[in-house]
Amino acid sequence: MTLRIDYPLVMTWLLILALGTVMVTSTGIAVDTSLLPRQGVYLALALASFTVVVLVPLAIWESAHRLCWLAAVALCVLVLIPGIGLEAKGAQRWIPLSGFTLQPAETAKFFLLVYLAGYLARFDEQVAEDTAALLKPMGMVAAVAALLLLQPDFGTAVLLMAATSALLFVAGARLRHYLFIVVVASLGFLTLVYLEPYRMARVWSFLDPWADANDGGYQLTQSLIAFGRGETLGLGLGEGIQKLAYLPEAETDFIYAVIAEELGLVGAVTVIGLFTFFILRMLRIARLSIKAERRFSGYLVYGIALLLGLQALVSLGVNTGVLPTKGLTLPFVSYGGNSLIVCCAMLGLVCRVWWEAEDG
Repeated sequence: MTLRIDYPLVMTWLLILALGTVMVTSTGIAVDTSLLPRQGVYLALALASFTVVVLVPLAIWESAHRLCWLAAVALCVLVLIPGIGLEAKGAQRWIPLSGFTLQPAETAKFFLLVYLAGYLARFDEQVAEDTAALLKPMGMVAAVAALLLLQPDFGTAVLLMAATSALLFVAGARLRHYLFIVVVASLGFLTLVYLEPYRMARVWSFLDPWADANDGGYQLTQSLIAFGRGETLGLGLGEGIQKLAYLPEAETDFIYAVIAEELGLVGAVTVIGLFTFFILRMLRIARLSIKAERRFSGYLVYGIALLLGLQALVSLGVNTGVLPTKGLTLPFVSYGGNSLIVCCAMLGLVCRVWWEAEDG
């Protein structure tokens, strides 16, 4: 089997990775120099995960898709067990390993996408006609989302449910069924927001961040200040001011604000352009796979494109004040090992789909 590569996709991915590495370095020099060697290790592990996944035949993932759901559940349960899960900042989301902390929520994304692709490869025709066939995968993902809410990890739970519902719509779910699921899920998540005072506080701060600029609206106002400072061409790489202890989580959740300040409108728009092309390229691969009757491959790539696209959209929206503040990283760009490794593993699946499709 000859290795075949979608060069436009891979080159765009490498450009996004390079941009992320440069911006994390720029932020790390000002915030914490220990970030730099750790990010180097994470990048090496991410490239290794990409390579390993590319080498695994898709037939193996398809045959094990039910086990992937069980693995996602097991990890999300494991992190909640006292003495195993690590608690920090009021959340229990990490499992400490030797020199590394595993975040089950990130790994669950990978496993759930494989499960959904396997399910839809078998039942996509029933999804349009049989309500039970439509609700079953939603229920399976909702079970994992419920475990995520116990951590709590509201952002990832919403992201997974949104990506799942979008994938089911792509698979042929009728519009009225799709809208019903969206409305019910939205009401459920809105209720969860209303019942948690700290979530409601984030909503009020989002609606008028300047009214509480020194408390609840602090992150958003500092992010918006970064955008204002950047203007058209930016202050220059490494010259940003907001990352100097003004903007919390500058290297993770608000890395886009740092990009906007240092590289200006040109840099900010370039990031949007790269991600847009990246997602569209994956959607093209997914469409061609479905057209070639490779259903597992097609739904797998659709799921990855939708999840990464939605995550990037939420991250950009949070940074620009379009969406309430939520702790989601910008894929391939933000600092952090779990997100980077899992995102690269997902891309490995996409590249494997292209490899097998071209070979066939």
